[in-house]
Amino acid sequence: MKKFSIFIFSFLCLTFLAKGQKFGYIDSDVILKQLPEYKKAEKELEESSAKWQQEIEGMKKRIEALQTSFAAEEVLLSEEMRKERLDSIAEKEKAYRAYQKKIFGFEGLVFLKRQELMKPVQEKVYKAVEKVAKEKQLQVIFDRSADLVMIYATPVHNYTDYVLEELGLGDAKDVIDNKK
Repeated sequence: MKKFSIFIFSFLCLTFLAKGQKFGYIDSDVILKQLPEYKKAEKELEESSAKWQQEIEGMKKRIEALQTSFAAEEVLLSEEMRKERLDSIAEKEKAYRAYQKKIFGFEGLVFLKRQELMKPVQEKVYKAVEKVAKEKQLQVIFDRSADLVMIYATPVHNYTDYVLEELGLGDAKDVIDNKK
């Protein structure tokens, strides 16, 4: 009987604690798409990526030209010259792959540039989310567009418009209307 009483008491305490928590969610994709800073950062990143991609394509074309030239002259070259040319082409291919990895690889320049450009935007959104959470007395805010899977969420708990309003980009009227 004593164990049962402890179980009931624990269950009631946990129920009481769980009932007091408020949560909500936002859609960061919606928020980011409306931020001018995000659009500017994305454009700058695309321009940098395109420039780097052109450099890589130029390197690839020069290697292909060397390979074509070698194939045409191969029969006329001595064994030593043939080996030198193959080594030169192999060295250029190695440099090409290394540069490609440096730019587009894991933690490459594109990754670092994205982090550099997005950090101020993310901090701005985080501060707005934090302010809305404090104003609305929310303990947890989920991001609907992140890896967290939300199969269903009632619009009453959507605080995206409040965050947009906090950022000066929207009006919380839509969310308020949904709560009525």
